[in-house]
Amino acid sequence: AIPGSLSDRSVRLFSGQVVPVIEMKNVRGMYGWRVNQLIQAAIDQAYSAADENSEVDEEKLRESLKFFLNRVYYDFRNLGDTSQNRALNFAATNAFQATQVFVDALKPEEGGGFYQLSNIAIERSPFCRVDSDCWDVKMVFFNPINDRAAKKIFRFTIDVSDIIPVTMGEVRTWKEAS
Repeated sequence: AIPGSLSDRSVRLFSGQVVPVIEMKNVRGMYGWRVNQLIQAAIDQAYSAADENSEVDEEKLRESLKFFLNRVYYDFRNLGDTSQNRALNFAATNAFQATQVFVDALKPEEGGGFYQLSNIAIERSPFCRVDSDCWDVKMVFFNPINDRAAKKIFRFTIDVSDIIPVTMGEVRTWKEAS
């Protein structure tokens, strides 16, 4: 993750690929990660915060987080040039927030099965601080075993007005008809 903005310049790499030049405003918030280490850190945090009655299978959680990160990295790939894209990118790099969502989504259902990620949508948030740029990340999950089961919706708000986005409030969840 690089906190900065795209300049109007580009450079050609030794491989021949042309990439945009990023103007860094501050090195605070710049970091790199490996997917497996990020997932393990998120799982460790989730289990340290979970209650004893948590029924989530660690392997299912690990697999779901990996699918989520791969989906965001490859299906929703973007340069972060709009507020919506910055919110989506922050949701991906802030895997700890996503882990909270997946821990809840992967609890066994009465009819059997575990929920799987269906869609990620970014919408302007109706709730925001003054002079902020807030976006709701809405993650929709479905039950692949029971297509008549209600969908689970998880929503959290991200303020992208600063060079480093921040999460606002807590994750909200509800069910919707399929």
